[in-house]
Amino acid sequence: MLEGNELPHVGSPQGPKTKALFDKKSRYVAKGISNLAPIFIESARGAVIRDLDQNVYLDFYGGIGVANAGHCPPGVVEGIKEQAEKLLHSCFMVSMYEPYVQLAEKLAQLAPGSSAKKAMFVNSGAEAVENAVKIARAHTKRPGVVAFEAGFHGRTLLTMTLTSKVKPYKHEFGPFAPEVYKVPSAYCYRCIFGSTYPECGLACLEHFERFFITEADPSGIAAMIIEPVQGEGGFIVPPKEFLPGLREICDRHGIVLIADEVQTGFARTGRMFAVEHFGVEPDLMTLAKGIASGLPLSAVVGKAEIIDAPTPGRIGGTYGGNPVACAAALATIEALEQQDLNTRAEQIGAYLTKRLLALQERFPQMGDIRSLGAMVAVEFVKDPRTREPAKEIVPALIAECFKRGLLIMGAGIFGNVVRFLPPLVLTDDQLERAADIFEAAMESVLSG
Repeated sequence: MLEGNELPHVGSPQGPKTKALFDKKSRYVAKGISNLAPIFIESARGAVIRDLDQNVYLDFYGGIGVANAGHCPPGVVEGIKEQAEKLLHSCFMVSMYEPYVQLAEKLAQLAPGSSAKKAMFVNSGAEAVENAVKIARAHTKRPGVVAFEAGFHGRTLLTMTLTSKVKPYKHEFGPFAPEVYKVPSAYCYRCIFGSTYPECGLACLEHFERFFITEADPSGIAAMIIEPVQGEGGFIVPPKEFLPGLREICDRHGIVLIADEVQTGFARTGRMFAVEHFGVEPDLMTLAKGIASGLPLSAVVGKAEIIDAPTPGRIGGTYGGNPVACAAALATIEALEQQDLNTRAEQIGAYLTKRLLALQERFPQMGDIRSLGAMVAVEFVKDPRTREPAKEIVPALIAECFKRGLLIMGAGIFGNVVRFLPPLVLTDDQLERAADIFEAAMESVLSG
């Protein structure tokens, strides 16, 4: 059995078993389904995965932020087995079951702020966002939604509209949903206003005065949705004043503030939810990814008086809050709490950031290093003075890391960001090895 504390060892990548399955994949799987790592996984545990040809890799993308508690955490696997022997499905909207209510109670207790909270469940992050917007519209009786440049919220019609990158997410998929407005995000490294923080005076917040005159009447805006740290956009961490400023704007105009915590939630940033770093209580939060260690589950959690706006039958779904997925989520949260993975996330982030800053002294192409907890990224540029994006560096680094047994991912609206989302249970030895591999890949790509 694969051990979670193993170090990577790559003998024959893309061996005969992998090649055979690749041929079948090419014949039967839709071309639009992409894959980054050219492997098929046989098994995974902790922070490592093993492919069909017995190569072992360190996983630093974690199912895109899903495996926060590690791959196949024992308590979660046991919880899944126990529930699966009792009930696989009934549809909560027809006949109810206890895990749904238990998980709603747990999330209501964990959600930041003193307001009474409630929760509802669906299957994916995009569905959670769709339902959060529906709830906000039902509560405010308004149609409009404000989203932010560099944001990502999903691939359905509405969430694709909210998302701020045309290719590959929106290209040829229009027309898009109406009544969605985009505003600049607090992307300080590439400030659209040409300012420098903190001397800028938060021009991105001041912009709303003009926006509410030229683009949208605030009386017609139901919701404002933002990722506390923009994920696909390149792990953009806003200034500490930004989210509180948005909270004040929403309060002033009666707008529902939705925190999209799909990628940032469940200990990823060193808090259970990233908004806790900024002292903000959102009206609604959308949750997915790390909630259930890989089982399809997502949630909308928020203030009871808002989330209760839709009357019975107006939100939900056949599979939403599946009993096995809810059991997995309860066990995942228990694992996060018992192992104090918030603290571990801070340790991982601090170590990676220190190693990356040391590398930056040697490689000026590392234009910006951003992190909040174990959500760490590097933005690459051709020249640190011009900050011209160096998109070509990212796939080369991904390929070099893969050869050495480390799986990483790209990100960023310009495709020039490498991001790290390791399972929070990885060992110190694995963390050090991963940093060593990345350094070797950097030397190969940028010095070779």
